Amino acid sequence: MQTGPHAMVELSHQQIERFIADGFVRIDAAFPRALADEGRAILWRDTGMDPQDPKTWTKPVVRLGMYGQRPFADAANTPVLHSAFDQLVGRGRWQPQKALGTWPVRFPSPDDPGDAGWHVDVSFGTENPDFMSWRVNVASRGRALLMLFLFSDVGESDAPTRIRAGSHLDIARQLAPAGEPGLTLRELAANGFAETAHRPQVLATGESGTVYLCHPFLVHSAQPHRGTRPRFMAQPPLLPTEPLRLDREDGESSPVEQAIRAALRRDP
Repeated sequence: MQTGPHAMVELSHQQIERFIADGFVRIDAAFPRALADEGRAILWRDTGMDPQDPKTWTKPVVRLGMYGQRPFADAANTPVLHSAFDQLVGRGRWQPQKALGTWPVRFPSPDDPGDAGWHVDVSFGTENPDFMSWRVNVASRGRALLMLFLFSDVGESDAPTRIRAGSHLDIARQLAPAGEPGLTLRELAANGFAETAHRPQVLATGESGTVYLCHPFLVHSAQPHRGTRPRFMAQPPLLPTEPLRLDREDGESSPVEQAIRAALRRDP
């Protein structure tokens, strides 16, 4: 998929089917490289490090907050992405992005970044200061999608996010018995996400401007940076305007909902 005057602005049927089965879709050139270049200049300034001097890259990861300046807002609101949100979540069921964040900026380093465990992104109960007590439920309260925005070129050595393809189905089955209260991240991670260990691993690589749109239950992980170029990636949620519903008629059910329903129809 490309941006620009000849952009293909819809996901294909095959892409949607793969999203339901694998839990993610990769969109190349989802936003222009020029926006990534502008945004990266802002982020470099806030890291306190010098892009031209690797000696100043003294930490394996620097976490930056929310950014709503023009390059970030424009990158998150291209026609390609809006169309994909409509197709995956449902027209009128998602909130436009006003900002991108948070940003785990990863630098080449022999040190352990300290955050490279498998996890899902939890979405409510975040008022609790203990992030391991934050929660997620089978209706994915508070989150419609997990998104990965690449603001730098990311190769296999550049600490790409690791994805367990299809793991969203395992998590849906784990969450279903917990009902509306859901489970905490501590409960989900108690066995190290062993129920997803059999899933194939995919690396979220791509050129600057690539976006991965992921099911909110997808199990993923950071990893140490063994390359030479710092990696700039935002991982914002797409927020819903209404709760997911697993009882919609087939013609009204979104692919996010269809994936959960498919998981619950099958034995683990």
